[in-house]
Amino acid sequence: MAIPFPTLIANAKKFYKLQSLNRYQTDVPKGHLVVYVGKIHRKRYVVPISYLNHPSFQDLLHQVEEEFGFNHPAGGLTIPCSENTFAEITSKMNMS
Repeated sequence: MAIPFPTLIANAKKFYKLQSLNRYQTDVPKGHLVVYVGKIHRKRYVVPISYLNHPSFQDLLHQVEEEFGFNHPAGGLTIPCSENTFAEITSKMNMS
């Protein structure tokens, strides 16, 4: 019995996508997520999931959504602000 060619391609694409995702997930601890920060050169940050509940981080995400929508070409959550701005927001979150 032969496997239909389109099905084989679809399964190969899914496998490749899972492999590429697993390559990055190995260094992300449980309870954290990856965000990419920067307008041109994006830097990868691993942040606690608890940031998602913080009002300052939610404000930042709403601003990103309004300005850029949900297109995240880096494959993860992309926050196109300066690294300094991101550092200021996250440092304030760590203090509270």
